[in-house]
Amino acid sequence: MNTKKSVFFTAIIVFTSICIYAQKRAIIELNNGWKFSKGKKELAFQKNFNDANWESVSVPHDWAIYGPFDKEIDKQIAAIEQNGEKIATEKTGRTGSLPYIGEAWYRNEFSTPNFDKNKKVILLFEGAMSEPKVFINGEKVGEWNYGYNYFYFDITDYVADNGKNSLAVHLSNLGESSRWYPGAGLYRKVKLIVKNKESIDQWGTFITTPIVAVDLAKVTIKTKVSGENLRIRTIIKDVNGNEIAINETSTLFGNEFEQNIAVKNPHLWSPETPYLYTATSQIYVGDVLKDETTTRFGIRTIKYEANKGFSLNGEVRKFKGVCLHHDLGPIGTAINKAALRRQLTILKDLGCNAIRSSHNMPSLEQLELCDEMGFMFLAESFDEWAKPKVKNGYHRFFDTDAEKDIVNLVQATRNHPSIVMWSSGNEVPDQWGTEGVKRAKWLQDIFHREDPTRPVTVGMDQVKATMASGFGALMDIPGLNYRVHLYEEAFGKFPQGFILGSETASTVSSRGVYKFPVVKAVSKQYDDFQSSSYDLEYCSWSNLPEDDFILQDDKPWVIGEFVWTGFDYLGEPTPYDEKWPSRSSYFGISDLAGLPKDRFYLYRSRWNTNDKTLHILPHWNWEGREGQTTPVFVYTNYESAELFVNGKSMGIQRKNNATPQNRYRLMWMDVKYEPGTVKVVAFDKQGKAVAEEEIHTAEKPYQLKLEVDRTNLEANGEDLAFVTVSVVDKKGNSCPTATQQLNFSVTGKGTYRAACNGDATSLEQFHLPTMKLFSGKLVVLVQSTSEAGKIELTVTGKGLKRGKLAFNSK
Repeated sequence: MNTKKSVFFTAIIVFTSICIYAQKRAIIELNNGWKFSKGKKELAFQKNFNDANWESVSVPHDWAIYGPFDKEIDKQIAAIEQNGEKIATEKTGRTGSLPYIGEAWYRNEFSTPNFDKNKKVILLFEGAMSEPKVFINGEKVGEWNYGYNYFYFDITDYVADNGKNSLAVHLSNLGESSRWYPGAGLYRKVKLIVKNKESIDQWGTFITTPIVAVDLAKVTIKTKVSGENLRIRTIIKDVNGNEIAINETSTLFGNEFEQNIAVKNPHLWSPETPYLYTATSQIYVGDVLKDETTTRFGIRTIKYEANKGFSLNGEVRKFKGVCLHHDLGPIGTAINKAALRRQLTILKDLGCNAIRSSHNMPSLEQLELCDEMGFMFLAESFDEWAKPKVKNGYHRFFDTDAEKDIVNLVQATRNHPSIVMWSSGNEVPDQWGTEGVKRAKWLQDIFHREDPTRPVTVGMDQVKATMASGFGALMDIPGLNYRVHLYEEAFGKFPQGFILGSETASTVSSRGVYKFPVVKAVSKQYDDFQSSSYDLEYCSWSNLPEDDFILQDDKPWVIGEFVWTGFDYLGEPTPYDEKWPSRSSYFGISDLAGLPKDRFYLYRSRWNTNDKTLHILPHWNWEGREGQTTPVFVYTNYESAELFVNGKSMGIQRKNNATPQNRYRLMWMDVKYEPGTVKVVAFDKQGKAVAEEEIHTAEKPYQLKLEVDRTNLEANGEDLAFVTVSVVDKKGNSCPTATQQLNFSVTGKGTYRAACNGDATSLEQFHLPTMKLFSGKLVVLVQSTSEAGKIELTVTGKGLKRGKLAFNSK
């Protein structure tokens, strides 16, 4: 075995959030007033171009999510090498079958408040899909290629001294440019920043915590500035707004201030205690305040050690993480904080403690919420380097753009305490050969230069190749995508002394769908294009959850996992890549609507150590299966349980090591179906009955049941309520096979936004106020308006008692 090397990284803070109108600085979010049109529109860059007949939209905006779904959109004839395919076949739903391809324009007008020759104006885009070209008053100010990156332009010389300015943005999306649904448009925020020329540079603040002890933390703040004869004053406040430290200096090192500030008895940031401080930085010329920004930050240490693993604040722990694509289901890629918060709330209940932004740069809102709610974060950058996976992917820009894209990623996000490592790539074909090793080192060196406090990983699927070439040995963190059979060999050959499951499992299932007989199956397909929720089906290149659980539990040098995926996402409908109308994934622990699948409770039984888990599957409505073998599984954090069918004991099952599944599931394989009640009684380690759960055979569907995630919304025109709609019988039992068509209407100070039922084969458009139930459920999204007041949702379906739900916006 090679000599192990210990990797140590200590660090950092968090997210820069500037008051909308701080002294001497204004930040204007350009959300409203946008005009949008698809097509070439060659003169649309001109200042006085007539866009009166264009569609009025608000930003963030995803133009493609409204559909319709179409088999011919981005139909690809391809062999997916990552899946081990050798022969090219027709792939119809690979990018979601939604109309993201083509050109489009966005136009808006803005004024620059109090603008004069001593001001600087920055135009910031937090994401634009894709290849944006930006024009101010008819003049091109710049362009950016990578749709997932944040970028800005200094437009001071382009804005008018008085009056309104025109802003035009041209976007272009090519087919065969993605392996999943990329979305389209100005899908993240656009901001205008007006400040004095004597000011803090964009993303110019970098806060680290190089020394952390019980009684004292050293907070180092480096601040890049523009101007002469400057002085900086920094005030640190605790979570309650109390001033705990003040530091002032006029000593500049080039264009950078460095302040070292003591914080006594620091509260440390962690997933369990996500404590955030604030640092307000003020720039003065003499006694005149010229600029001010406020940064929230956390204090914590991270460490990676051979044979020991990962430590946060001195305590060894493992990543219980999920991978997330950037779409938000029925609202597409248009960023929405309420939708993100709901996702993270669901993941908290799961017991998840970490997120991987696969395979692209995360939104700033996602990082802010992870800081607040307590999630560690693996921030990924690219899915391609110089060698292509798809015809028109990022490889077209890698040589010219990779460095500036990484610089922007790091500088824009490095103050987030949630980020504990970077990823420079995912399953890149460059894993083969010496050129790939050189690229890996080049990228890792850029990350280290911009942020020496965090390590870098790559999601490696060609593990044998990376052993042979030195690619894997080079990385700070060797990340293995799947390949559980190679963990031991990789640990022996790589020098780091630990392995990260950078992408794991890829088990497939459809919520509420069960197939018989109940057996393990690889790349299994059925006539209805669904996968079984007995959670025994996976892909030719992947595995079942227990294969990863065993490595995590038995090998201290395995530092955690990131499961593919936390939620289903649009596109990549494996194992039905070649089957229409499949258009979204089956990998999720929860479905596209955010509804938990059975697999959610398998992971919860292992990850959530604070709450009990006792979950029975399958449902118990099997008309026509009377007397047939219908296995019953129980996912629980208890070691043993007894199962009853209509009061008759099916025996006690105990977790054991007979198979990987027996170690983590309780399974009664010989149960014969009969309508009625299934009951499970769980026992503690002393054999005492401590918990029970029941499911019942439902009678005829009777009425609609509505449950909302939040009863009070913000009246900001953006906030969302997620209403779960289910069908119950007269006794209140869920009807798990209901498929009725439902209709939705919203009155009061809200609007209908979208619906989703989690069916990967549904071609119903999300934004239309009607949808079929799938496995007895769906989710309706209701959006607030800018006016406060009561909101009421009504849901109707033929033969069902209607459901009504009222809530408020403030």
